Amino acid sequence: MLIKKGQAIVEEVPSPQVEAGQILVKVERSCISIGTEMSGVRNSGVPLWKRALNQPENVKKVLNLVKTQGVAKTTSLVKGKLDSGVPTGYSAAGKVVGIGSGIHDIKIGDRVACAGSQCAFHAEYINVPRNLVVKMPDNVPMEEASTVTLGAIALQGIRRANPTLGETFVVIGNGILGQLTVQMLKANGCRVIVSDLDRQRIKIALKNGASFGIHPEDGLDVEQVARITAGIGADGVIITAATPSDSVVSTAFKMCRRKGRVVLVGDVGLHLNREDFYQKEIDFFISTSYGPGRYDHHYEEEGLDYPAAYVRWTENRNLEEYIRLLSENKIQVRSMIQAVYPVEQATEAYNRLSNGEDKPLMVLLSYLEDENSSPLNKVMISSCASGKDKVRIALAGAGGFAKGMHLPNIKELSNLYHLQAVMSRTGHNAMSTAKQFGASYATTSYNEILEDKDIDAVLIAARHNLHANMVIQALEAGKHVLVEKPLALNERELIHVKAFYEQEKSDNAPVLLTGFNRRHSKYAKAIYDNISKRTNPLMINYRMNAGYIPLDNWVHTEEGGGRNIGEACHIYDLFNFLTNSKVLKVQAQTLMPATGYYSPNDNFVATVSYEDGSVATLTYTALGAKDYPKEHMEIYCDGKVFVVEDYKKLTTYGIKTKEIQTKNSEKGQKEEIEAFAQCILKGGEWPIPLWQQVQAMEIAFEVEKIF
Repeated sequence: MLIKKGQAIVEEVPSPQVEAGQILVKVERSCISIGTEMSGVRNSGVPLWKRALNQPENVKKVLNLVKTQGVAKTTSLVKGKLDSGVPTGYSAAGKVVGIGSGIHDIKIGDRVACAGSQCAFHAEYINVPRNLVVKMPDNVPMEEASTVTLGAIALQGIRRANPTLGETFVVIGNGILGQLTVQMLKANGCRVIVSDLDRQRIKIALKNGASFGIHPEDGLDVEQVARITAGIGADGVIITAATPSDSVVSTAFKMCRRKGRVVLVGDVGLHLNREDFYQKEIDFFISTSYGPGRYDHHYEEEGLDYPAAYVRWTENRNLEEYIRLLSENKIQVRSMIQAVYPVEQATEAYNRLSNGEDKPLMVLLSYLEDENSSPLNKVMISSCASGKDKVRIALAGAGGFAKGMHLPNIKELSNLYHLQAVMSRTGHNAMSTAKQFGASYATTSYNEILEDKDIDAVLIAARHNLHANMVIQALEAGKHVLVEKPLALNERELIHVKAFYEQEKSDNAPVLLTGFNRRHSKYAKAIYDNISKRTNPLMINYRMNAGYIPLDNWVHTEEGGGRNIGEACHIYDLFNFLTNSKVLKVQAQTLMPATGYYSPNDNFVATVSYEDGSVATLTYTALGAKDYPKEHMEIYCDGKVFVVEDYKKLTTYGIKTKEIQTKNSEKGQKEEIEAFAQCILKGGEWPIPLWQQVQAMEIAFEVEKIF
C-alpha cells in the first residue's frame, strides 16, 4: 500500500528479504491508523509549492542539491521521490516465515504482532527488527493483535501520566487511542471523564468504562469537570485528540487541580498560554509514541535493549504488555473494529475514510491466508530485450546518491547502457526507482541479479559494510563491478578482493572499478596532462571542509566505517592518480576535540609520501562553516601552481592553459560511468589500475590507526 498524490494505491512490489537481526512476517491483518494515515494521504495531495511554504527546511535541502548536482539531477530526484509514493501502515500481525541471523527466541511459524512506521506496512510480507516484534498467545485473534501499536501508544501515555488508585482523569479525544486510554485508566483503578465533539464516541467510551462523558454543547468543559470533581479539578488530563487548535491544551490545563499533570499523546496546537498552567504549577508531559526506544536506531534497528532495572518499560515491553492485556481480556477492542477490507480493496477503504462519510474507530486490512504462498522477490516491468552492443547493468542499492547521480548519468548514456534491474532492500523503493529509470525489473534479491545471465555488470551502491562481500560475489558470478567507495572497510576484506584477481589470471577477468570519481573529472585530467612529463616530485595540499555529521549517523557506525575510510579515500586515490607512484610512508595526526560533539576521525591531517619523492597532504575537518567551499586543492610542480576550487574552477600560475570553469561542482561521476562502459565494451586498460584502487584503501587503513 503506497500513498501518493492524495491517493492510497495498491501496487505489486517485490517482497523484502530477511536480514540479520530481523524477522520476515507474512501478514494476516494490519490496522489502519485513521488519524495518522489519513493525514498522510491528504498531505501527499498538497501542491508542491504549498508544501514548500510549510516545510522550508526541505526547500533548503533542495537548493543545496541544486548547488552540488545541478537543476536537472535535482529535478529528477525530487520528481522521483514524489512519484514513487511512500508505504504506509505501522501496526500488523501475522506469522513468522523467516528468521535473520542473531535471533534465537523466535522461530518460524510463531504468531507475532509487529510495530514500526519504518517497517510494519500494509503489505503481505514485512521485515521487522526484533525489538519491534512480540510473540502472541494462541487465544489472541490476529484482528485484535494487529492493533498492537495503537495499544502501546496509549499505554505509554498512561505511563507518563503515572495514575494512582482513585484518581480522576480526563481523556480529551475519544478516537481509538482515547478509547484504549479509558480502558487502561479504568484498569488502574481511576475514575475517567471523557470529552469529545462526537456524542457517539462518548457513548462508546462510557460503555468501555468511562464514568462521565462531557460535550461542549452541554456547558463549558472546565466547569463540567469542576462539578464532577467537587471543585477540586482533575488529577490529570490525557490528550488523545488531533487538531491544530491551541485551545485543547489550554482547556486541559484549566481542567486540572493544582499540581495536576497533562500528558500529550495526540497532535494538537502548542502555542501555550503561561497563565493556564503557571499558577497551578501544572506538569506537562509529552508521550513519545510506543515508549523508550522509539526513534533510537541502536534500539530499534540494531536490537540493543535497555536493561529492565533502569528502563522498566521499553517500547517492546509496552507492546508485549498490551498483548497480555488482550489475552487476559483486560482490554476489549473487538467491538471497536468496524470494518475489515481485503487488501485488494484498500483503495476503496481509504477513499471512504477520506470522504468523511463514515467515522469508524478502527478499520483493518486482511490478507490472503495461503500456506503455500511464498514471497515474490522479483517484479517485471518491461520485457523489452536490450541490444548486445550495450552494457546491461543492474543497480544494487537504490539510495539517494544512486538515484540522484548514477541513474541519471546512466540514463544520459543510453547509447552505452541498458538498465536491466534495480535492487533495493525495500520493494517499494526498488519498484519506483526501476519504473522511473526504465529498468526491466525490480527486485529485493541480490542473488536474482547475480544469477541473471542478461546482466553484464553490477553497480553496487549499498551501505559501506556490504561492499567487499557484494563485490566478491559479483566477480565470482562473472559480472563486471562498479562499486561506490569504499572498496572495503578493513584489510581482511581487501585481501579477499585481491585474492580473487591473484587466482583469476585470465585476460577475461571481470573489470573492477571503485567509485573514486574525482580523478575522472575534467579538472584532474587537465592537471594530469600538464604534469605527466614533470621532472620533479609533486607537492599537493588538499583541504576538505567536510561539514558536520551527527555522531549517531550511520556513517560513523560499523555500517559506514567512519569518514576517513568512507570519504577521504576519494582524495587518497586522487593523490595516487596525480603521482602515479607507489606509497612510501603514511603519517597522520588527529585533532582531539574538547567536547563530545565532534569525532577525532572527523578532524585530521594525513601526509602521504611516495616513492617518486612526491608529498601529498590532506586536511580533513568537520569544524568549518557550511557556507565555505567544501574542497580546495593546490599542486606545486616545476615552477607551476594548479589550484582547483571546489571542482568549479581551475586556476594556473607559471603556465598558460585554457581556463576551466563550471557553474556546478563537476567531480567526474558521469565520466567515471562512461569510462567503465567503454572499458567493458572495447577492452583495454581499466579506468583505475587495481593496484591504485587497493593502494587508496591501504592509505585509509594506515590513517585509521591513529584514531
